[in-house]
Amino acid sequence: MPKLHVHIYPENKHVTIDRNENLLQAITRAGILLDASCGGQGTCGGCKVRIREGQASPVSSGMLSDDEKKQGFVLACQCVPKSSLVVDIPLESKLAEQRVVLLDGSEGDEVEFLIDDPNFTDEECSVPMYNRITLEVPQPTLGDTEDDLGRLLRTIRRETGIEFLQPTLDVLKILPEVLRKSGWRVTVSLAEGLGLQPVEINRVEPGPAADKHLGLAVDVGTTTVAAMLVDLNNGRTLAVKGTYNRQAVYGDDVISRIISVGEHPDRLGDLQKAVIDTINNLIEELCGREKIEPADIRAAACSGNTTMVHLLLGLNPANIRLEPYIPVANNIPAIRASDVGLKIHPGAWVQSIPGVSGYVGGDITSGILVSGMAQADELTLFIDIGTNGEMVLGNKDWLVACACSAGPAFEGGGIRHGMRAMQGAIEKVRISRDGSEVSYATVGGAPPAGICGSGLIDCISWLYKAGVIDRSGSFLKEAGTPRVRDNGEGIEFVLAWSGEVGICKDITISEIEIKNIIRSKAAVYAGIRSMLKSIDLKVEAIDRVVIAGGFGRYINIVEAVSIGLFPDIPLEKYTYVGNSSLKGARMGLLSRQARRQLEEIAKKTTYLELSEGNIFMEEFISALFIPHTDIGLFPSVQ
Repeated sequence: MPKLHVHIYPENKHVTIDRNENLLQAITRAGILLDASCGGQGTCGGCKVRIREGQASPVSSGMLSDDEKKQGFVLACQCVPKSSLVVDIPLESKLAEQRVVLLDGSEGDEVEFLIDDPNFTDEECSVPMYNRITLEVPQPTLGDTEDDLGRLLRTIRRETGIEFLQPTLDVLKILPEVLRKSGWRVTVSLAEGLGLQPVEINRVEPGPAADKHLGLAVDVGTTTVAAMLVDLNNGRTLAVKGTYNRQAVYGDDVISRIISVGEHPDRLGDLQKAVIDTINNLIEELCGREKIEPADIRAAACSGNTTMVHLLLGLNPANIRLEPYIPVANNIPAIRASDVGLKIHPGAWVQSIPGVSGYVGGDITSGILVSGMAQADELTLFIDIGTNGEMVLGNKDWLVACACSAGPAFEGGGIRHGMRAMQGAIEKVRISRDGSEVSYATVGGAPPAGICGSGLIDCISWLYKAGVIDRSGSFLKEAGTPRVRDNGEGIEFVLAWSGEVGICKDITISEIEIKNIIRSKAAVYAGIRSMLKSIDLKVEAIDRVVIAGGFGRYINIVEAVSIGLFPDIPLEKYTYVGNSSLKGARMGLLSRQARRQLEEIAKKTTYLELSEGNIFMEEFISALFIPHTDIGLFPSVQ
């Protein structure tokens, strides 16, 4: 049977397609990434394309309007070709670069960040995952006939205190010649990861070695990936860069990606390749900027949620989704870069930061370390919100963690005009008291193309303050503003009219979408309340709240409290820690003491399973109002 062809505009790319393959799969193979937040289930409407020539059989039209269907638009994930096709991809369907928070809220690439935690000693801080030491090895004599390896091990143990050492075969092959030609003065490279695995003698060189040796810290996020290039000689950050995770075409959240693997077992390799390609592109850009060779990168530390780490390493995450939610491993031994196709030195160790459970991963362990809560007397609440909401409560004596599904709403998913924090996304909203006037700010100051998570929180808060919606999120009939209208499918509010400063369509939010956001905020707040109840504490006992992650950077705390997302406690107790996942990976890369603390934190943290018992569900139902059923919990909103 002859192959069919798809010609794609405006990229002017050409790709073949099988008759049983959908358009989304073909376009992805062509190297064009579409916004398929539902994982190709046909429910989000993000992957719409227009068929200019040819015939296809749309399985479902999803959220497409009648007008769009008349214009020839189809959902790529639901469209199977009947002939060769010519298609146009509109700008809004492309998975464009989104704003990536790299460390403390900076979106720039150049960042300097050195370990300055007083809990780390100078000696321990100076032991990175790949460490070089110069040694004077005692020469053999007739009175001392110990073999070459034995005397090298003896010297390393004396200088470092490391007991368990393992040389590579390559080291053994060259050891006799290097020792004798160097006059028994050598530089030894030691590679170490976490746990009880021995420290590897990775390289032996004559005399002091002067060539570069670098490390890579990676935050493997569900939505975005950030990488940092570090000089292992002095701990200095050379460059850092972030981008979207190419796995996004398989779904916005970890559950959709797990389901994708379950329904298509061969897709595990596709998902692994997508994230490895994402990291390799970042490595290429970082190395090109610094004019270094990728082979100079001799160690990597990766921090991410449990599912993302599984997909990075090619481990099947299926059981994380099934009760009792058990991963393959929470603390995974270091592997070789060549084993996963990471384009650094092929023999470099790649260490995953240990996690706590199937839904509290190494990104949260990193956050606990970076926030300092595991060493502090004060009671700290750590919150990281994305498609999942992960929270940790505790101090130096105890730590309790939980996770809830916040859903994709805070990332713009499931919202007709929702989008990630990309160019043109509405990120701040103010609404006049009568609901007739709306002011907004967009990412990059561009004409509004949609609304992202921080804008949605502002929007809900101000719609309630303006008397446009009630506490349940329903539109009030007495709201006398022309911005409230019936679109034939339900009631909606117009945030921006078409024709305003280059807008080509009305940007709206519907009553159903408002209620989805309220459900998302209710899940997060219910998780916090469930943790407090589990240890019989009131919200007033919290001394400090630490907000982490890219989304958290742009949340207006006042508005988040107003809708009941965060506890109503004094604003001065709130702090923002930036990309704590990337920071934790960097600390693990550079410091032996940090690596030990990461393991201790993961072991020490108690995971609270919210699906057990009735507490979470009772709290969730109570939180399905603005700000809450019990208004007494939010005195400042009163």
